[in-house]
Amino acid sequence: MIVVDDQPMLLAGFVAIIDAEDDLEVVGTAADGAAAVELAAAARPDVVIMDIRMPGMDGLAATRLVTAADDPPKVLVLTTFDLDAYVFEALRAGASGFLLKDADPDELLAAIRVIAGGEALLDPAVTGRLIEAFATGVTPSAAPERPELAALTPREREVLTLIAEGLSNAEIAARLGVGVGTVKTHVNALLTKIGVRDRVQATILAYDVGLVRPRSA
Repeated sequence: MIVVDDQPMLLAGFVAIIDAEDDLEVVGTAADGAAAVELAAAARPDVVIMDIRMPGMDGLAATRLVTAADDPPKVLVLTTFDLDAYVFEALRAGASGFLLKDADPDELLAAIRVIAGGEALLDPAVTGRLIEAFATGVTPSAAPERPELAALTPREREVLTLIAEGLSNAEIAARLGVGVGTVKTHVNALLTKIGVRDRVQATILAYDVGLVRPRSA
């Protein structure tokens, strides 16, 4: 993976934590977005850990370019609570999740493994705040029948709604009274049908088309 941050001490700390693990390796670092895009194209990492506020090209622009490449890496965005708007835009740009900069080392390592495994990293509390604050447009009483939503079965639409509310597969299974394996099957099917890569992008789509309403502040 590559690590992108313009603060040398943080960058060195992240690298040390990651390289201490047998199954993880940092193949390069960058201090700005432009360098990150070049490095990602050359090194072809599985994961990019991306800061947002950096000199020159910021992490938002870099995320858009990195995720637009063929067979792109997963992008894990680093942020703080006061950067919620930036994080939401990063998710729109194709990031697979985000982590607070003050997270424990074990949380960082767990997040990397989740992202590398093809899953999205959704913290229900923080992600809920982002979506409620920055979901665009006025949500209608019923979701518009976009072709990708029309292709969903009623159960798949129900699962998508619960994903957008921040529930995990286990929580969805408990809510619906089915097995976790069944939920995983529904999730995989609906992601394919609506043409998104992961749960983060599915959540954004669900809010954008009005399938789920932002709760009032």
